[in-house]
Amino acid sequence: MLRRILWTSLALAPLAILVHYLLHPDPNVDFVLSAGALIPLAWLIGEATEHAARHTGPGIGGFLNATFGNAPELIIALFALADGLTEVVRGSLSGSVVGNLLLVLGFSLLFGGRGEIDRQSSFVSLGLVGAAVLCFLIPSIPAFDGDPERSSIARLSIPPSIALLLLYVAVTYVSLRRHRLMHVSSEEAVAGWSMRRSLGVLAAATVATALIAEILVGSLESFAESAGLSDFFIAAVIVAIVGNAAEHGGAVVVAARGQIRLAAEIALSSSAQVAVFLVPAVALLSYLIDPLALSFRPVELAAIGGSAAVTAALLAQGKSSRGRGAALIVLYAAVAAAFFVAGDR
Repeated sequence: MLRRILWTSLALAPLAILVHYLLHPDPNVDFVLSAGALIPLAWLIGEATEHAARHTGPGIGGFLNATFGNAPELIIALFALADGLTEVVRGSLSGSVVGNLLLVLGFSLLFGGRGEIDRQSSFVSLGLVGAAVLCFLIPSIPAFDGDPERSSIARLSIPPSIALLLLYVAVTYVSLRRHRLMHVSSEEAVAGWSMRRSLGVLAAATVATALIAEILVGSLESFAESAGLSDFFIAAVIVAIVGNAAEHGGAVVVAARGQIRLAAEIALSSSAQVAVFLVPAVALLSYLIDPLALSFRPVELAAIGGSAAVTAALLAQGKSSRGRGAALIVLYAAVAAAFFVAGDR
């Protein structure tokens, strides 16, 4: 019954897009339609990822979900850059890393309960996040004083961005090779969708999610202004949650089905991808639009580094539990409160 409802509700995605671009409704209408459309799209990404993982194993399956799930965040960031919203871009990216580590992983553990996770893969992802924080310090520390948008800070962001991208490529290659050696699959022996169909559905759902997320972000800004929220809070919490809708839905659905190992891979791989791939990629691509300085605020750096450290401590034994999930969610609430208090620069 639930699956039938979710399949049917996928019609909300084209409806939301058509209403937005043809009727130009009130932002509140856009918000309701796009928020509703993201729910079945997130489920569909999780469904396709689960089928793909049957062919590749949980490591590569989580990588696929993180890759497709992060596409909306990249598109949102580029749209925001085009509008000159650099603070929104940085806030949404840092909030995305924190959201994946604490909120997505937290709900995955909460719904998945007790189980085993891939400890080695988890610590590789957390190590990448830690390395990213160290690289972010290079342009961020000089930006603590003066104009954080000055061109010298943008230029200073280039070397760490290139270094992080090279690190991402190297670690991803080794990780995928490891998972491939660990998991040997025969196409004839695997039930469910074919790999081609799984990837096709993932791609289509990601494109739709990107369009819907962009509409939702536009309507959220109007709502946030009326609510008196800061741009930083909107970006680091609301926009980040919207951009992570695919990871939230996909990881939780997979975890609820008992595949906590895959769910953890989704959350941790996504956080690492945002930190060492998406952030530097946006920084470099910004030179085609408006150079972006990776001048993160102290509260952002502390939130990312602290989230990685706490997550590492909770997962040190390679075990999952509802208690660990609840702890991560509570910590996310504390970080969100800190973002609210911090306000704009």
